[in-house]
Amino acid sequence: MVLPMFSVNSADPTPLYAQLERSIRAAIAAGRLKEGDQLPTARQLAVDLCINANTVAKVYAELERAGVVATQRGIGTFVRSIPTPSPTSATTRRDRERDLRPLVDRLLADASALGISLADVIQYLKSLETRRAKERT
Repeated sequence: MVLPMFSVNSADPTPLYAQLERSIRAAIAAGRLKEGDQLPTARQLAVDLCINANTVAKVYAELERAGVVATQRGIGTFVRSIPTPSPTSATTRRDRERDLRPLVDRLLADASALGISLADVIQYLKSLETRRAKERT
């Protein structure tokens, strides 16, 4: 049995579309999806996750508006390259911190609910950074 790349949890109070969007973005950030990779059709992903196809279509549309994916009519939806903003720009830093805060808050809340400490999260992130640096060389 092949496990789906994305997941949603109907018992989670977070709306399904938000869970799916986060799951897709996480797959891209983790490198499980790369630039040019094709996403499943909305209908197929809906079947795989047992959710409404309109929910998947809504997520795909939002990701397309955000520039994360591009849809080619009749062909499919593909991961786009996302330019890395310059870390020296004050506005960019402020925007990144604003965007990062809710992600970190959710991560820490979810980790805490699982009994995972902040120190464990930090240790894992550092080891992940080390592994990715080795993969790039």
